[in-house]
Amino acid sequence: MAWTPFTRRHHDRSRMRYASDLTDREWGLIEPFMPRQPRLGRRRKTSLRAVMDAIFYLLQSGCQWALLPHDFPPKSTVYHYFKRFCRDGTWRRIHDALYCRTRRLEGREEQPSFAIIDSQSVKTGPDARLDIGYDAGKKIKGRKRHILVDTLGMLLKAEVHSAGIQDRDGAALVFDRLVNRFPFIEKICGDGGYQGPTVEEASPRSMEIVKRNQAGFQVLPKRWIVERTLAWLGINRRMAKDFERFSGTSLAFIQTAMIKLMTRRLARYPLS
Repeated sequence: MAWTPFTRRHHDRSRMRYASDLTDREWGLIEPFMPRQPRLGRRRKTSLRAVMDAIFYLLQSGCQWALLPHDFPPKSTVYHYFKRFCRDGTWRRIHDALYCRTRRLEGREEQPSFAIIDSQSVKTGPDARLDIGYDAGKKIKGRKRHILVDTLGMLLKAEVHSAGIQDRDGAALVFDRLVNRFPFIEKICGDGGYQGPTVEEASPRSMEIVKRNQAGFQVLPKRWIVERTLAWLGINRRMAKDFERFSGTSLAFIQTAMIKLMTRRLARYPLS
């Protein structure tokens, strides 16, 4: 089969090559946030839709940058735009806009009033640099993903730090400037690891601690919501471990995973 250049792969959208490809409706949600053609100099020939498809393919399949299929733009081009979107805040703007639309889709106010916090320790890959530690409780050497979600499981804020940092100390990173973005949060829920004066001093709102009452599996009120969000992230094979060299890249992939999730949900049930 002859190789098809990436510049031609979007001329015919009658079928998608990969399950991670954006549909027309999904691309319509993201396209307004993409950089425009430069007014001066050489015009951009790369399809930004193909770039986003490549990023979502890498996220969902877990492949390396160098192993992106040839019908995507060159891996150096895809990586350039991924890092550019990290630096200029494009990922954050897309995420925040889709978050508000997702809340409206579910009949909620755009600003949440309740939040749930939890963390997940994951092993790091061989190329990881900095922010690496040992979680004695989980017996894992690597990094810790700390997330705060609303009652829908949508991400409010995330931090990636050393697994050696305890939950009560990592929570302070998540709570930093939280009310500047979400001023109407009234209460924050967490497990027993967030109990104590350290968290109470760092938390901008009152903490509700939900403890486990028995050994083994137990569905705990409210806490299952954040655990489900961690499971949503784990659907993407790139996040099965922390394969990234730097924790900032890991944080960007958390945002990208939530963007993919919200885009598909909104495209399935469009706002009127």
